[in-house]
Amino acid sequence: MSRAEGKVVFITGAARGMGRSHAVRFAEEGADIIAVDICSDVGELPYSMGTPDDLAETVRLVEAAGGRVVARQADVRDPEQLAQAAADGVAELGSIDVVLANAGIVFGAPTIEVDVQRWRDVIDVNLNGVFYTIKAALPSMIAGGRGGSIAITSSIAGRRGYANLASYTASKHGVVGLMRSLANELNEHRIRVNCIHPTNTATDMLLNDASYHTFARDLDEPTQEDAIPGMAGINLIPVPWIEPRDISNALVWLASDEARFVTGISLPVDAGSYVRTF
Repeated sequence: MSRAEGKVVFITGAARGMGRSHAVRFAEEGADIIAVDICSDVGELPYSMGTPDDLAETVRLVEAAGGRVVARQADVRDPEQLAQAAADGVAELGSIDVVLANAGIVFGAPTIEVDVQRWRDVIDVNLNGVFYTIKAALPSMIAGGRGGSIAITSSIAGRRGYANLASYTASKHGVVGLMRSLANELNEHRIRVNCIHPTNTATDMLLNDASYHTFARDLDEPTQEDAIPGMAGINLIPVPWIEPRDISNALVWLASDEARFVTGISLPVDAGSYVRTF
């Protein structure tokens, strides 16, 4: 039997990137998917967000992998939209077993230059959105009576402090505190709660011109190739980034019976970034 056979997995940020990878990987392991994404841009980010066509492609890939899927456009900043998306998925697929609170955004600038609205956007998506996601799923998880697994996507920025990323770093530290509280609250329902901490991952959030400038500040118009040394420099294993599937594989394990006694942890999948001595 596959490791997620018969489970229903609720995933935010599912239109592309890590969220799509998680949806497909869990479907390969026998799960059905509730796939949620805003499918529009948020604020004035230096990269574009997923689209309805991207979410439709996630649906196609999940079905090709053998999973059933309910996809909804919903904004994680809106608890009512998330609750409706969860309810729609439960009505068709059954009660939720696994939550992957994955949706996130990043905006980088010196704090003195950060517009208040941009600060709010990052906190609203990355921290409040995680809270709303879990709130939307918990009634079904508890009523199902099967226990379950909640995994929150933090970051290496949830374990270190990074200059010019104050809002992102604060949000990713914040979800660690939320995880620890929920691990204590939900243990009576046998619902495990953990955080995963990726390093640079090959998604649109990383692979864009603004990010290349961050990692190659001495150049006016750096390319991806120019940025690779800086990206690799934050990792102990000398790679500039890892693949979304590397995170998906870890999440499959966290949600499986192989990790049935693992709760309240921060799991780095970070090429050794946290322990690297700079």
